[in-house]
Amino acid sequence: MALFGALFLALLAGAHAEFPGCKIRVTSKALELVKQEGLRFLEQELETITIPDLRGKEGHFYYNISEVKVTELQLTSSELDFQPQQELMLQITNASLGLRFRRQLLYWFFYDGGYINASAEGVSIRTGLELSRDPAGRMKVSNVSCQASVSRMHAAFGGTFKKVYDFLSTFITSGMRFLLNQQICPVLYHAGTVLLNALLDTVPVRSSVDELVGIDYSLMKDPVASTSNLDMDFRGAFFPLTERNWSLPNRAVEPQLQEEERMVYVAFSEFFFDSAMESYFRAGALQLSLVGDKVPHDLDMLLRATYFGSIVLLSPAVIDSPLKLELRVLAPPRCTIKPSGTTISVTASVTIALVPPDKPEVQLSSMTMDARLSAKMALRGKALRTQLDLRRFRIYSNHSALESLALIPLQAPLKTMLQIGVMPLLNERTWRGVQIPLPEGINFVREVVTNHAGFLTIGADLHFAKGLREVIEKNRPADIGASTAPPPSTAAV
Repeated sequence: MALFGALFLALLAGAHAEFPGCKIRVTSKALELVKQEGLRFLEQELETITIPDLRGKEGHFYYNISEVKVTELQLTSSELDFQPQQELMLQITNASLGLRFRRQLLYWFFYDGGYINASAEGVSIRTGLELSRDPAGRMKVSNVSCQASVSRMHAAFGGTFKKVYDFLSTFITSGMRFLLNQQICPVLYHAGTVLLNALLDTVPVRSSVDELVGIDYSLMKDPVASTSNLDMDFRGAFFPLTERNWSLPNRAVEPQLQEEERMVYVAFSEFFFDSAMESYFRAGALQLSLVGDKVPHDLDMLLRATYFGSIVLLSPAVIDSPLKLELRVLAPPRCTIKPSGTTISVTASVTIALVPPDKPEVQLSSMTMDARLSAKMALRGKALRTQLDLRRFRIYSNHSALESLALIPLQAPLKTMLQIGVMPLLNERTWRGVQIPLPEGINFVREVVTNHAGFLTIGADLHFAKGLREVIEKNRPADIGASTAPPPSTAAV
């Protein structure tokens, strides 16, 4: 009995589980590009290392090493991998740092000073980024693990006390190596938890698409890493800006991502597009009214000829009044995605009336229109764009079959009017696109769209339109001391 109850609860929980409307997979093919851009950023960060002054005494010799600055960084060997527990792991081996510092030596009454170049060799760094979902649904770097070590230091001392420096070099370089070891991990921790999070803050979570609707790209759970990819599940739901708490139930199939040949894959379910169309429907955007000169001349003449008898019977005095043609979508359109293509089904009312000045309008006819549009999706930059085409069109009367037969002559002119006057307006909006949840400065290139049963996938490669440093500096937050210091266990000396 207990087993039956547990099974029932599990089935009930599964029945209420919400599927993502949008999924993104970053594959190992992207890691080389990400590593190249990341290493450039890392080099710039490590060059900001500040090392405290090193002072000491050995017998009658007093020395002071100050103004230590990193002048160059050479990364000869590095690897960036996905790891199931850590998400992203960067390992750098056999790197070297160029240093410049000021030396001061006092022996009895003799003083020597100046600047000198040094190098830190055999630098090894192993750092991992742990990614998670924050309470707002945004992806964050929640932790940075770090181990860093410097194998050896070398300083080319010269000047009056060269032999004395050679004697003291062991003490000085050992002290500098110790201090340098302590500074690498705090810099990496700050770069991950502060600077990279500033980059991730540029990914839209809940944002406006236009003046009518917004989109919710909140993460539904923590990112999941395997040895070959990183998967992220986004809610992917539109909403009217006047009803920010409204939510369309997701009854579509869950999109699946199986491919790994391209750098990134994005999947969209039918729910993604259904929520967009229902949001515009609720916002009152799916209606169109053409009056007077806005109605194509040929269609105006045909409609007046068709309804001439009705005009004479109803109100012959308004026979020359402007004609009004109104289209109003009756229910939210629905998207159907099949391997053969994507279609959108629309049902609308078509009302034909005369609008005499300063008088109530005279309705001539009201009919129902069923239309089926084909939709082609494309990714441009980081925007998902849609091109619509009218494929099937049918009008009929709700009153009688006889009236439906009388509407047959209007079918072709109305379809032409939709193709010439309405479809361009729709495509102007849909081709603007909606942004995909990617950080600023990163775009999609060379995309390939594939349709499946209930969802579509887009495979693409990545392109850095801006450098990480440029984007981070633009969105850099005020540094907070508590955020820049790593936990003591992360800095390995």
